[in-house]
Amino acid sequence: MKTGKVILVTLASIAIGATMGVLLAPDKGASTRKKITKKGKDYEKGFEKKFNKFIDGVSKKYKSIKEEVTENAENGMHKVEEVISKVSPKEK
Repeated sequence: MKTGKVILVTLASIAIGATMGVLLAPDKGASTRKKITKKGKDYEKGFEKKFNKFIDGVSKKYKSIKEEVTENAENGMHKVEEVISKVSPKEK
């Protein structure tokens, strides 16, 4: 299994387990619904923070790779120009 799938299954299992635990608890229905809502919002906030952190990491990596590719392309162009100047016939 890929890491992303494992994480998704783990998060889903935690959410299902927490929901079942709250539903089977000996509280009144209104109290149980409030607990479910609160837990859902807590999970949402946690997921949002992790997702934003992931997106920031991907953005930084993209920027780094883009800069590296640009630098390599510029260096490659200079090398091509050097080779062309060496092999092209000199004008007299």
